[in-house]
Amino acid sequence: MKLLTFDDQHGHQKIGLVIETTPNAKILDLARAAQEIGNLPNASLLNQGMLGIIENHSQTLPLLRQLLKAHQEGRIGSSSIVAEDRIRILAPIPRPLSMRDGYAFRQHVEAARRNRGVPMIPEFDHFPVFYFTNHLAVTGPGDIGVQKLAQNQLDFELEVAIVIGKKCRNVPAEQADSCIFGYMIMNDWSARHLQMEEMKLNLGPAKGKDFATSLGPYLVTRDELEQFATPGPTGERHSLKMKAFVNGRLLSQGNLKDMSWTFAQIIERASYGVTLYPGEVIGSGTVGTGCLLELNGSKITDNLWLKPGDEVILEVDELGQLRNRILGAEPEIIIGQK
Repeated sequence: MKLLTFDDQHGHQKIGLVIETTPNAKILDLARAAQEIGNLPNASLLNQGMLGIIENHSQTLPLLRQLLKAHQEGRIGSSSIVAEDRIRILAPIPRPLSMRDGYAFRQHVEAARRNRGVPMIPEFDHFPVFYFTNHLAVTGPGDIGVQKLAQNQLDFELEVAIVIGKKCRNVPAEQADSCIFGYMIMNDWSARHLQMEEMKLNLGPAKGKDFATSLGPYLVTRDELEQFATPGPTGERHSLKMKAFVNGRLLSQGNLKDMSWTFAQIIERASYGVTLYPGEVIGSGTVGTGCLLELNGSKITDNLWLKPGDEVILEVDELGQLRNRILGAEPEIIIGQK
């Protein structure tokens, strides 16, 4: 199933189920559909947002399948179906519990280091690494406001992210895929000038990354991708083509199956001595050729960086298209009341 979070025309945040992926997708308003059917057990869970759907998935997923079947049988009217162009699609999980981002594609790491004139780091092959990014600066499709300092060498990053669906701790890789609720596109926006300055201090990226991360448009449940998955002793690999376009120009191409470290291995590492909870997000890291830093360094592009007015489209098979436009933003001082 393809799930999304949206604002309807009255400003109400709702959960939808994609029932038709035409250019103007048709979406089932789940809470309204449940109300239309009436007397459905656990229907109140549909009003608890995407985190509620995930946390209570043993009750909510059967309910969603029941509503989908009712729609297919014609038992749900048109008033419970909305068109994509009549709503504002948000990030599937507007406020994740946490957000980690991995570094799982060897091609990207090798190219980025080669372009800086440094050798491949041997520790890459020892364990999957990740960092924590700002889970409170998540956006969905649409405009991204970027202030002046972050506009200096502004970059996109073409990634896929998973959402944890079960509480888990010390999970071996061979069991870790069962902890995944679903998959979505992730754009890890990066202000490269800020990032390179602060990483000289050996604490990793901070202001170069924390201003925005875009997710969406859909959260696709794991079962939906079963036909594209190849199981293995270190976890599943999905054959899903990944592309990035800037102002309509195709710049990046890759495949999710080329991850050197699987999501299962990343979960094994992340859950070592730590409990993961439903609603935590983990990104794959950038696919090979999946950012301007790599493309510029490899001379595929010539010192090309994003600027206000540019449109970036990330596209992944079965996960949809994540469209964003860069806008310049003026600093706004906000000091809340006690």
